Amino acid sequence: MFELWHQKMGSGEPLLLVHGMGSSHDAWKLITPELSKHHEVVILDLPGHGASKMPGGTRMDPRSLGELVISQMKHWGYDQFHVAGNSLGGWAALEMAAASPKVIQSVTGLAPAGLWLVPETERKSLGALSRYMAQTTHPIAPHLLKYRWAKKMGFGMVSPQWESLPLEICIDAAKAMGTSLGYFPAWDAMLGLRFDKEISPDIPITILFGDTDNTLPAQFSQERSLVPPHSRWVVLPESGHAPMWDRPAEVVAEILHTTSQA
Repeated sequence: MFELWHQKMGSGEPLLLVHGMGSSHDAWKLITPELSKHHEVVILDLPGHGASKMPGGTRMDPRSLGELVISQMKHWGYDQFHVAGNSLGGWAALEMAAASPKVIQSVTGLAPAGLWLVPETERKSLGALSRYMAQTTHPIAPHLLKYRWAKKMGFGMVSPQWESLPLEICIDAAKAMGTSLGYFPAWDAMLGLRFDKEISPDIPITILFGDTDNTLPAQFSQERSLVPPHSRWVVLPESGHAPMWDRPAEVVAEILHTTSQA
């Protein structure tokens, strides 16, 4: 079995953070210092993302990614853990809780994908264009993103607070997207699917969405009936598809509240 890149920090009950499609472990930089004061935080890169390889035949649908992540966590010595995930990572976290209720202690989904009544059957042109642009421009991102117009072009649709996002976060995100060999395989593996499984009421669940999520808009991709009825549903103001960038303190508080209920 190939091994995913991972890193551990802090102490306490283990908390796994799972990034989204075309992202990497660097997406969590703004919240890991505070979370690691309360938990042993584990960050990883999904297959074909960041520093993790993607061997041929790797199954990239959310359920399979969840199974792979649990297998890796057990390999690293974790039999039980909390999990928080963003976008695709949030969907994978829900799949993990549904399939392995004795392993997952709590779930915090940050703008989780998969909560749509009608699944998409083909790629969106805007998302594909973003990947191609990042693939071309990421080597010069440290220079380019110093300009306001470039930062707005790259992050204006992702975050209502794009102007105040730390430059390092933006550079990391551009590199992750530009080098992500798993981006399209993960996207294609989601087509025609949605999350609609039962999860034990013994597992605390919090779902967080920003009020300005242009990637997974409320009218199409935030169907509350698809998550278990015991889930807490929180909408964060002035926040987009990456709440841990726009509202890091609030996201930390919500994650810690969720883990404390287990």
